[in-house]
Amino acid sequence: MSHTFRHPEIVEIARRKGKVTVEGLADHFGVTLQTIRRDLTELAEAGRLDRVHGGAVLPSGTTNIGYEDRRRLNEGSKIDIARTCARHIPDGCALFLNIGTSTEAVATELLHHRDLMVVTNNMNVANILAGNPECQVIVTGGSLRRSDGGLIGSLTTDTIRRFKFDLAVIGCSAMDADGDLLDFDIQEVGVSQTIIAQSRATFLAADHSKFQRSAPARIASLADVDAVFTDRPLPAPLTARCAEWGTQVFVADTAPAETPD
Repeated sequence: MSHTFRHPEIVEIARRKGKVTVEGLADHFGVTLQTIRRDLTELAEAGRLDRVHGGAVLPSGTTNIGYEDRRRLNEGSKIDIARTCARHIPDGCALFLNIGTSTEAVATELLHHRDLMVVTNNMNVANILAGNPECQVIVTGGSLRRSDGGLIGSLTTDTIRRFKFDLAVIGCSAMDADGDLLDFDIQEVGVSQTIIAQSRATFLAADHSKFQRSAPARIASLADVDAVFTDRPLPAPLTARCAEWGTQVFVADTAPAETPD
């Protein structure tokens, strides 16, 4: 297979997994490590991937990848994260779920929870939780972002300020090595900051691909959230900082979903 045919598939694998490795691609295509290194160098020079030690990742930038690509990226891991997160969400609480494919996965795991009030600026979350008759669903309103069903803007933040939530579950587009949570849309950042301010406790749901990406706008720090739910251990320096901050870290397991009694 020539590099002309390998390149699109390499980029697609990076979109699905968040990262590609030289050894993994060499095994996948049945070519030498040197050939893959050359492929990755050419893709990096074309701006389609960023080289990292041992492989490559999707390039950082000022715009996010498309919603369908995000939804499929690490889909199984997001389900595992959502199951673990949902076990820490009690029945009978007032909860906020914001924009993101990870929070949508959490919403699916709440379909058997009881006596919930969920406020959301995510139309997809509202549609999912419409299937739980024991969940009151409140949609914030705001300007509709057609690309992913998110609601943003001043109407959204004004609505959020009318509540005090027991718990919020948020996502992010990227996480810096120092624990800063990052996003691409400055309006969404303002909404997320308001959510954190109006919540007694905040959970972050983020798969490992977020550790390998960057985005231009800062939401908050892991120091500002109470727990992070992810699918792989955080880098050791960040794990140590979370311990200092009192931020709990839960690495998702792959146990079957449990239905509350």
